[in-house]
Amino acid sequence: MQPLATPRALQKQITASPWFGAVLAFLALYVFLVAVHGLGGGFKSLGGGLLEGFFRATTNPFLGLIIGLLTTTIVQSSSVTTSLIVAMVAAPENPLPIANAVPMVMGANIGTTVTNTIVSLAHMGRPDEFRRAFAVATCHDFFNFFSVLILLPLELGTGYLQKSATWIASELAGSVEGVHYHSPIKAAIKAGAKPLHAFAAFISDSTHVQAILTITICGVLIYASLLTLVRLMRTLLREKVEAAVSRALDRNPVFAMLIGLVVTAIIQSSSITTSLLVPLGGAGIITLAQAFPVTIGANIGTTVTALLASLAVTGENATAGVAIALVHLLFNLSGTVLIYPAPQIRRLPLAAARLLAEVAGRNRVLALAYVGGLFYLLPMVLAALNH
Repeated sequence: MQPLATPRALQKQITASPWFGAVLAFLALYVFLVAVHGLGGGFKSLGGGLLEGFFRATTNPFLGLIIGLLTTTIVQSSSVTTSLIVAMVAAPENPLPIANAVPMVMGANIGTTVTNTIVSLAHMGRPDEFRRAFAVATCHDFFNFFSVLILLPLELGTGYLQKSATWIASELAGSVEGVHYHSPIKAAIKAGAKPLHAFAAFISDSTHVQAILTITICGVLIYASLLTLVRLMRTLLREKVEAAVSRALDRNPVFAMLIGLVVTAIIQSSSITTSLLVPLGGAGIITLAQAFPVTIGANIGTTVTALLASLAVTGENATAGVAIALVHLLFNLSGTVLIYPAPQIRRLPLAAARLLAEVAGRNRVLALAYVGGLFYLLPMVLAALNH
């Protein structure tokens, strides 16, 4: 998600009164959860017939990967994409089975790297600075590329992520069964979703029109509420975030990962965390090796949003919603365990980032082609060919 600032007047008010900002952040989180819940209701009203085309399309894992990638690059937020995926998996009509959703989550993980890569393009006027900044930015890209290259074939062959996440979700559901009959949080979320359905019913008597309107409104609310939440948290915690990231760079890699994880979980945006590293790398203040573990931690921290979204889902497919959120977490944890500990493997994404930065530094048009072609043009072409 793009690290944009809040409007100046509101920013001053939040800075002067952090409690005011905290209340607004809580409201944004509530709207987000209500929208996720309402989205599931919209799919239920839509019915299975109109969703069969989408269902068939996502049975192709490579197309699912492309859909996740392209959606994330367009909305500039993996949090929005994964939240929508959670809502679809958990919807009563089950428009998106978990097996189909797993590649989409992987694609979203790749798509989220585009923001800090775009940020690095601001350094194009200074060649040496641009090489360093572009390498720091694209190490995030290559880490996720390698994670997908390893884990997608493994998932297609064994169902490792789906089976593990489903088992954990089932265990969690079983451990609280009979304990939380009346959750005040879910009751509040259901109450907040009722006006959305009432508004759709007021606009049209057609069930399908109501469903499409509800899905559209909830999709917009998910995007707007997450964007607002990120802006508010950045305004409230900007100095603390920058200080935490700076401290992480001087510590061991595990501590750096933890800082990247915690900061991203709090501000709900891996893009902000990783984008902070780009100008530091460009200026030569930090090295690529120092930035890498913070980036990996941010990659894990961004999974918190999908887990939050899974709290808003109810009904017979609620466990499936939790499971796909856990898939996102397990995917990033597995990629970290497989790639980072072994120096020979860890050097691969770093070497690829350095090589690409050298090539892009000599011909900066290639940097634009890399961003535009890989994250936008190629996915669009592949999606069109597979339609």
